[in-house]
Amino acid sequence: MCEQAAPVSREQASAAADIGRTLAAYHLDKLAQAGLLSTHFQRPQGALGPGPGRPAKLYRRSEREFSVSVPPRDYELLANLLVQSVRRDPTGTVRNAMGEAAEQAGRDAAVTARSTQSANEDPTTILTHALRSCGYQPSVGANCEIELRNCPFHRIAQAHQDIVCGLNLRLIQGLVEESGGNRSQTTLAPLPGRCCVVIHAG
Repeated sequence: MCEQAAPVSREQASAAADIGRTLAAYHLDKLAQAGLLSTHFQRPQGALGPGPGRPAKLYRRSEREFSVSVPPRDYELLANLLVQSVRRDPTGTVRNAMGEAAEQAGRDAAVTARSTQSANEDPTTILTHALRSCGYQPSVGANCEIELRNCPFHRIAQAHQDIVCGLNLRLIQGLVEESGGNRSQTTLAPLPGRCCVVIHAG
């Protein structure tokens, strides 16, 4: 469901999970009650006029974030402190150092992803595997363009978009280059509900 561009119906979810529609509806509604999914009703596409049937209940991933740790840990506070350090450095040294660290983290993730794949695996498969390991939800289009359907750093990015998106770009550039996709192009293209980075096939 998370990788779908549009909301899904109970029928689509049951087919994808290979379970009955009633069981799928039960689990979907439980997830919606817990706040993990959002819902709305929509008439079937192309249904016009009176009596086309009841609107279908559709589900999509909620934009709420959940984090559980015992004892509580506040990683967001640390992230905010690091971002504030970037803003308070007029020389740009801290921003450059964080960018280099982000790119290296991407390279390291790609190396790990490659080690779990077969020797002849194509770069796109390695790249998508590495992206998922970093918390992204990649969707590969027909022309091999990769759209990232979420931002793993959404809450921090809302307050510090320029810095976080820049680090995002460097991280993904490291992933792309180390996974063997040197000819791919990474660009910033922020959209609501998506990562700010899009990967274009080389």
